[in-house]
Amino acid sequence: MTIEQVNKKGGVSVGGKKYKLALQILDNQSDVNLSVRQYTQLLSENKVNFLLGPFASDFALSDSAVAEKNEVPMVQGGGASTQIFSRGFKYVFGTLPPADDYFASTIKMLQKLDPKPKKFVLIAADDSFDVSVAKGTRKLLKEAGFDLALDKEFRENNSEFSSLLSLAKSVNPDVILWAGHETEALNFIRQAKSLGVSPKMMYSFTVGVPTADFRSGLGKDSEFTFGMTPWLPSASLKDDYFGDAEQFNKMYIERFKYPPDYHAASAAADIEAFAKAIAAAGSIEPKKVRDELAKIDFPSLYGRIKFAENGQIHLPQTVIQIQDNKVVAVFADDFLQKPRYPMPAWNKR
Repeated sequence: MTIEQVNKKGGVSVGGKKYKLALQILDNQSDVNLSVRQYTQLLSENKVNFLLGPFASDFALSDSAVAEKNEVPMVQGGGASTQIFSRGFKYVFGTLPPADDYFASTIKMLQKLDPKPKKFVLIAADDSFDVSVAKGTRKLLKEAGFDLALDKEFRENNSEFSSLLSLAKSVNPDVILWAGHETEALNFIRQAKSLGVSPKMMYSFTVGVPTADFRSGLGKDSEFTFGMTPWLPSASLKDDYFGDAEQFNKMYIERFKYPPDYHAASAAADIEAFAKAIAAAGSIEPKKVRDELAKIDFPSLYGRIKFAENGQIHLPQTVIQIQDNKVVAVFADDFLQKPRYPMPAWNKR
């Protein structure tokens, strides 16, 4: 959709010549090894000029090595793990904020809530994104003076959480912080309801809560769930291609029949970053475009696009909560709206 929008605006001007952007998509079938082979194919056989990234940090971690080896820039909005950006690579850029900081705004909010929670449970998957989240969250909790009563890791793509839920129940936590992907989060919540397990005050999830699928998948059981997002469709986010984030949101819903979450906005920003960098370079030579990507600084529908030296963007997370089947922004630097807190037990809803 963003490529079409850029092309409608005249494409990209390179040394006086107008270029239209074209997209090639391959299905990696959620197979990391296949994904690496496909990125190699895109460069060696399909002869693409530039690379967009895959979804999920494990994939971005492996696939970006292909970009680095071939010295072709990759801009990706699917991987947030700090492992991706701690290798000294020069050709990978990311539009998701660092995974280590995902719970920073949540913990800041918890310090201001009444009653103030004391006992925490942290549950995280063992993939690179969630390992980064867990590492950063332990540090944030310690700095905030919170007690981590249980800290457990589970295998990625796990669908059985009864033993973890029993352990969580045994420590009677005030808060459960969860780092995993959307399908896992849905299974966890369903099984928590089935077993009658709920924290005394709240639970929060890294991925899934902003999506329409999360609410439709759980129905009323999604109520009270906290999450986070670096993006909400505000008209204050001005943009050269869509006008602003509100217009992007409207166009997206008209086309796909459901509202976008931050992954869609970050994907749009990936395309816009390339369009800006190619125009600034006045060339489609990969190294010149890479050097311009490292310098870009522009407003977009997603937020200000400016990459740090390691190639990752920094955007603050807004705490969100499902209230009456809607995603409601409740906290950024301070409260935006009153959270529904503490959350009621399953048998009291």
